[in-house]
Amino acid sequence: MTSKKGIHFEVSERKLLLRLMDILMVFLGIYVLDLCFDFEYIQFTTEFVIPLFVLAFYLIAFGTVFEIYDLQQASKLDVTFKNIVLTTSLTVLFYLLTPFYTPFLPENRLQIVYFYLVLILAIFLWRLAYLTFIQSPRFFKRVLLIGEVSNIDQIVKTLNVSDPNYKVIGFINSEEEYEDPIKFRGLKEFNKKDLINVIRQEKISEVLISSLNPETITSDVYHNLIALLETGFSIREFTQVYEEITYRVPIQFVGKDFYKYFPFSRSNQNKLYLVSHRFFDIVFSCIGLLFGLLLLPIIIIGNALGNRGPLFYTQERVGRHGKLFSILKLRSMIKNAESDGMQWASKNDSRVTVFGKFLRRSRLDEIPQFINIIKGDMSIIGPRPERHFFVKELSKSIPFYETRHIIKPGLTGWAQVKSRYGGSVDESLIKLQYDLYYIKHRSIFLDLNIIVKTMSTVLYYRGQ
Repeated sequence: MTSKKGIHFEVSERKLLLRLMDILMVFLGIYVLDLCFDFEYIQFTTEFVIPLFVLAFYLIAFGTVFEIYDLQQASKLDVTFKNIVLTTSLTVLFYLLTPFYTPFLPENRLQIVYFYLVLILAIFLWRLAYLTFIQSPRFFKRVLLIGEVSNIDQIVKTLNVSDPNYKVIGFINSEEEYEDPIKFRGLKEFNKKDLINVIRQEKISEVLISSLNPETITSDVYHNLIALLETGFSIREFTQVYEEITYRVPIQFVGKDFYKYFPFSRSNQNKLYLVSHRFFDIVFSCIGLLFGLLLLPIIIIGNALGNRGPLFYTQERVGRHGKLFSILKLRSMIKNAESDGMQWASKNDSRVTVFGKFLRRSRLDEIPQFINIIKGDMSIIGPRPERHFFVKELSKSIPFYETRHIIKPGLTGWAQVKSRYGGSVDESLIKLQYDLYYIKHRSIFLDLNIIVKTMSTVLYYRGQ
């Protein structure tokens, strides 16, 4: 009934493809190097199985930290090249510094230079091919929306920003027609009677149902959808796709059936996970405090010159189950920063001192919070704790806001590594969507992902 679907790589498939091809291209480059230059440092023999595995591990680990597997970054050739150089530089450095698992240095030191340049060239050539072919329109997922006109604009913008390869071709209004219907000019509208023909002619690979009220879908559209489903055609609900490609829970589309959207992760009750999580909190906090003590002389001097006032400050924040606690931080704002009353912190906030800006961008201002973590008020990973005044105000305008308090607040979290500072109600809504995603999908793998992305935030000096 429908035309043959085009090839499309899902987000997870593209990330996996990037990783696999990076390793394969590096191995191919080493093999060619051995053939052409009698390269002896590392070869494809049984003797080098472990060194080759270690090389692949370092590439994936440092590539993740330097964001060469971030699809938004991978779509920009100049940014990709810079990140590849950083990744390969650290990979080669660590490779040379771990001779127990890697080959000893060759007598001809020039081979190390060849090794380094081949890594950069092999990965860059593959990324050039990725941008030329995989990112081309032939691999786009062509999608047809079915829903109310009032939702179309927000949905299209979200999909375009989150995944450029997810192309919305047009939409069909699922509601009954009125004498003077509302029209949406930003996207082509098809007649609901032509649903089957549209899918065939436009080579649609997926239908996306974006109706907030399924009862508004007309019987004609409903029966055509049933017919498509029986042929195995992909029909999905918008909130499912939204969560999958944005890694956020779309609470603005959640209605009275909210319970369907919050099957929270079993890890929230898993004793083994919780005990190991707490153990990690304590160990990491002890290491963090030792690191802070080493930097304390520099921080004291910087505070005296750039802050001129108390080194620390405390502030009341909302913790798990709404319990209040005093958070401890290094002061980054001028004294009496809220003499005119409570206000949101914002980008380029004039109240932030010169040294305070450095503390925030490097995340060093967060070091004293390791004490809060050891006391049990916070965790390493979780939603950032907010002030009671703002929680009270945001709860009035954002549904499910206090749901983020069912777990301990964190030093870093999914919202912190995926979004900017929440300095308004709209930005707080986005942060809440990320926080709920973490609570819903909480696991050791997501925790590791957050730790790696936090390292990227610190290395790229993105703190606020």
